[in-house]
Amino acid sequence: MTCRDRCGTTSCRLCCRTRRRRHAAPTIAAPMTPPGGAPVPPPAPAPAPYGQPPDQQQPPYGQPPAPSAPLPPGYGQPQAPQAPAPPPGYGQPTPPPGYGQQPPFGQVPGQPGAPGAPGAPAGYAVPQGAPQGGAGVAAALQPYKEAPTGQRWTQQNKKMVRVDLGMGGDQPVLARQGSMVLYQGKVDFSYKSAGFSGRIVGNATGQEMQLMRCSGKGQVFLAEKSAMLHPIELQGDAICVSAENVLAFDETLQYEVRRIEGHGIPGGALFTMQFQGTGTIIVKTQGAPVVLPVTPTTFADCNAVVAWSAASQVIVSSQVRMRRNAYPGDTGESVNLQFRGAPGNFIVIQPYEV
Repeated sequence: MTCRDRCGTTSCRLCCRTRRRRHAAPTIAAPMTPPGGAPVPPPAPAPAPYGQPPDQQQPPYGQPPAPSAPLPPGYGQPQAPQAPAPPPGYGQPTPPPGYGQQPPFGQVPGQPGAPGAPGAPAGYAVPQGAPQGGAGVAAALQPYKEAPTGQRWTQQNKKMVRVDLGMGGDQPVLARQGSMVLYQGKVDFSYKSAGFSGRIVGNATGQEMQLMRCSGKGQVFLAEKSAMLHPIELQGDAICVSAENVLAFDETLQYEVRRIEGHGIPGGALFTMQFQGTGTIIVKTQGAPVVLPVTPTTFADCNAVVAWSAASQVIVSSQVRMRRNAYPGDTGESVNLQFRGAPGNFIVIQPYEV
């Protein structure tokens, strides 16, 4: 209601005084306790900040935080660095480098890498079967190097021997003429004459040997027509060898032509060479020989026999019969050698007939 409605004027003292009283009166608030006397529950606390326990109250602004119980290990803190895990296969044998991986292009599986870099792939493929230790001429010829030894006679391979002259005395060596293939050192080669009687006996018996004397100090390599060579050392005993199968021997050995009695063959006998004394003799064969013990029923082709023990008794056995000669044809096994002797005697046969 305005003053115009009450007194008919725009403003009056009575109306203004009433209005000032209303504004000066105190404001009365509603009671906090609801009817019935039950207390009002306090509001829910604000959520705790991230990384802070929920039961810890945040202090008012500008006040230091109150001491609290220690946090559990690792709560609200960065994780401690863990120990590195053991490598795969710890406690087990380590597989070779490159296990389970394909080899690089151009490299044969199982071949080592380039020299100086263990496990590194090789630039070029290594041929299968190549000698270990690298490529090149030296590696390819490694299996054929000279065999070192401290003995007088050394067999380099199955078809070559080496004699060291000047070792064990200045004893020369007698070898078949033309059998030297290489020598090192100061070695003198001279003709070994058999004498007039020796030539006659050799021509008559077929046991003639064309020999040369090797003397001096050095090494001489001997071989002939790729025949297999067999060094035989004599210690005072004797051995019978065909002259065709003798390559070389020490000059200290004594040798002579031995006659083999027989019947029914031209000339009535066969001949061989017998070597006796202390030294080494080199016997050559065509192919790998076979050594057999002597028994009462041992017969061998005279063209295939290489050597036998000197204590054996040898008899020429002939199967020539007048009735067989009346018919054409021949078996080629008409003349054989029969060996007899005590146990311990032997015979050497080669797979070739002279």
